[in-house]
Amino acid sequence: MKFIARVFAIAGLIFPLALYAAGPAELSEGTVKKIDQPTHRVMLAHGPIANIGMPPMTMMFKVMDPAMLKKLKDGDKVRFRVEEIEGDYTIVRIEAVK
Repeated sequence: MKFIARVFAIAGLIFPLALYAAGPAELSEGTVKKIDQPTHRVMLAHGPIANIGMPPMTMMFKVMDPAMLKKLKDGDKVRFRVEEIEGDYTIVRIEAVK
């Protein structure tokens, strides 16, 4: 019985990791319209953001790490991931498309 309990305990730890590793987090696409370094925000004209159910629009987003903004400039095409963190739509990953 202890063996079975251990198997289920290990499976419980591994299964969520397997789901996470199954594929990359879905990224959305957009264009940088404005960067506001002092407030750690970026304005994006973006397509649909499926993971939060947002339609295409242009809006300001907070960034989780202000260093993300140093790699961007107005007009850059980007792929990004937004999560709702403490009530704010926050960019947790962003990369310029080459």
